[in-house]
Amino acid sequence: MNLENICQQVIDLTKSVGEFILSEKNNITHLNVEEKGLHDLVTYVDKTSEQKLVDELTKILPKAGFIAEEGTSVKKGDIYNWIIDPLDGTTNFSLGLHFWGISIARLVEGRPETAVLYFPLIEELYTAERGRGAFLNDEPIHIQPPRVEYPLPFFACCSRTFRQYNVEVPYKIRILGSASYTFCAVARGIAVLGFEATPKIWDIAGSWLLVEEAGGTIETLHGSEPFPLETAMDYAGMDFPTLASATPQLASKAREQIHLRIPSQAQAKHNDISSDSM
Repeated sequence: MNLENICQQVIDLTKSVGEFILSEKNNITHLNVEEKGLHDLVTYVDKTSEQKLVDELTKILPKAGFIAEEGTSVKKGDIYNWIIDPLDGTTNFSLGLHFWGISIARLVEGRPETAVLYFPLIEELYTAERGRGAFLNDEPIHIQPPRVEYPLPFFACCSRTFRQYNVEVPYKIRILGSASYTFCAVARGIAVLGFEATPKIWDIAGSWLLVEEAGGTIETLHGSEPFPLETAMDYAGMDFPTLASATPQLASKAREQIHLRIPSQAQAKHNDISSDSM
């Protein structure tokens, strides 16, 4: 297997699908945006992009399995698997904001080995291969610890963070609206910490490898292990609260500063009633 050839084919495919998404961005209206969950949207662009990716990736690795966000394919392979998020940041995309992109990870024996993440509107292409480093637009990226001469590092996170956690990190806060871009920001050194409260496996597979290959630390907040992939697991219903940081020391400190909220008795009772009525 020619690893470089596979990576280049995935890059070419990702750019092609990115062009399709760009061509459709002005056609998105409230009439073709669906709500698939609480504060979670999906469009025909997500679904069409995913189908294009699955069709072409099948040609690249015919025996590979897939986990894809919109459910185009959930077949898992014995050795090779693709994990796909065809449009990470759908809400941003539907509102005309810039932080959205495509995330593809190739897993070998359950662990990410190749990652391609492409954000067309800001023209950022992130790539990583296990043991070969991380790159932004073909230039190597390396995480740097916070520097004295740069006194305002920021903490990138999702909006759910503040609904579910008490946060006491001493940094400026930015909510970017794309889980994978949160971790790309850490990998390229513009965010000192990144946290996503409810990401799925397709939100983190590519950026997990990117952060590692850039020299950073990435882990789940409570110790769950997303990798290696388990073929019998239903990943659609699983969240992996994930923390990325420039150093292990910063990650350790952040775990002390991000605390899961304990709902009041009244809220807990309301949640129980709501669950019973569903």
